[in-house]
Amino acid sequence: MTRLATRLASLSADRLRAMRRGVEKESLRVTPNNGLALTPHPQALGSALTHPHITTDFSESQLELITGVHADAFACERELTEIHQFVYRAIGDEMLWVASMPCGLPPDENIPIGSYGSSNVARAKSVYRMGLGHRYGRRMQTISGIHYNWSLPGLSNDEYFGLIRNFRRQSFLLLLLFGASPAVCKTFVEGRPHELQPLGEGGSLYLPHATSLRMGRLGYQSDAQAALAVSFNSLASYAYSLHGALTRPHPPYERIGIRSLGGDYNQLATSLLQIENEFYGTIRPKRVIHAGERPLHALRERGVEYIEVRLMDLDPFEPAGINADTMRFLDIFLLHCLLSHSPPDSPKEGVSISQNQQRTAVRGREPGLSLESQEGDVPLLGWAEQLLHECGPIAEAAAHATGDERYLHALERATTGLQQMDTLPSARVLDALQRDFDSSFVRFGRAQSAAARTQLLSRPYDAALQARFEALARESIDSQLAIEAADSMPFEQYRQEYLAPERLGR
Repeated sequence: MTRLATRLASLSADRLRAMRRGVEKESLRVTPNNGLALTPHPQALGSALTHPHITTDFSESQLELITGVHADAFACERELTEIHQFVYRAIGDEMLWVASMPCGLPPDENIPIGSYGSSNVARAKSVYRMGLGHRYGRRMQTISGIHYNWSLPGLSNDEYFGLIRNFRRQSFLLLLLFGASPAVCKTFVEGRPHELQPLGEGGSLYLPHATSLRMGRLGYQSDAQAALAVSFNSLASYAYSLHGALTRPHPPYERIGIRSLGGDYNQLATSLLQIENEFYGTIRPKRVIHAGERPLHALRERGVEYIEVRLMDLDPFEPAGINADTMRFLDIFLLHCLLSHSPPDSPKEGVSISQNQQRTAVRGREPGLSLESQEGDVPLLGWAEQLLHECGPIAEAAAHATGDERYLHALERATTGLQQMDTLPSARVLDALQRDFDSSFVRFGRAQSAAARTQLLSRPYDAALQARFEALARESIDSQLAIEAADSMPFEQYRQEYLAPERLGR
């Protein structure tokens, strides 16, 4: 009996039923003519600082919609849909851009960073985003995606980190199955070196076998962070890795400086990472934090509570960006990562993992493509098939424990995707671009965004739901005002105290 089978047999149905998940979904607000909406965060949506379900990510124009914690995937999809329905009723003729790669963008300096009010915590959020703009450019920060938060009760820190190590090794499978950003508008890469090819005469660039340009070198990548060898062998080693990146000055960022000559803030800190959220991992260990607490301190003090999967593209063929079937597959995949043997990682393996991610992002559907494994080079397709085969008993156990046969359907759908790669989202995007939209990524995005808006607004939506969201918006504005009224500390003092190394814990 394999280790995976033994550990699966020891996992009770009650524990499988106790899996929990939630979604954070980013989307750009766009105008009817495909431009980035430069209007402030709509007041009808409430306060981006304090609303529990509707905030902004990097840009004032980039909504982030957040579900609660759910016991099943369908309930999670339903809440995400309901949040979208309220948002669409509040933003007038604007739409939510359904693709991960952005619409037509204004010059970098005209992309508005998120604004959260006048309190110290609000100013810190905006200054952090100003720093991201200086370090990586605002254009990169407008790329949007899905974060999938997942937990299983009773797991130790070591078990969560074993899951994380295996996820990093095997997450190429998710890029292949669910990557949906094989093309971009040519304006996105203006002035940047790239290896993309023109796609017809529609102003788009692509790579013929790409799965997720968002997760390749044109997306959420950082040359500075590439040198950061984070160890995922334990909570202690992970915390030690990040502690240094959060406290040691980084010369290129020292040259940017904390403040400009005019006194405006350029960034929160000159360290490699301003704060923990700047670390661009494909998966993170997480913990709900207390007010004002540093995330690393929370992890060190109370351990891992859940993990955050960060590499999922928006699915432009799904109105809410992700569906329950995809969530069910993620559950199966994460259980596989948890239950399989997970040897320690090393800096050398970290390099291989990064190379596999890049290779799959830009060439994932290429026939005969190989990846680097701990046993040497292996065919991507063979490795993917092996993983799905090993997921079979896990899908059966999840279906039996939850009474939801759709876990089996989710695995069947993934298996079909490997056998018929033209059915994968990345292939479907390229087919639609070429067949229906004159190879124009912008026309494709506009049409899919309009279709999503129509579908969401046509679904059942009652007055009680509208009233509940309106009440949440009012309460969030009141909460923001209360935070602002309670502030008495000068911002510079607040910044220094918040970033003090001792607040990271030991």
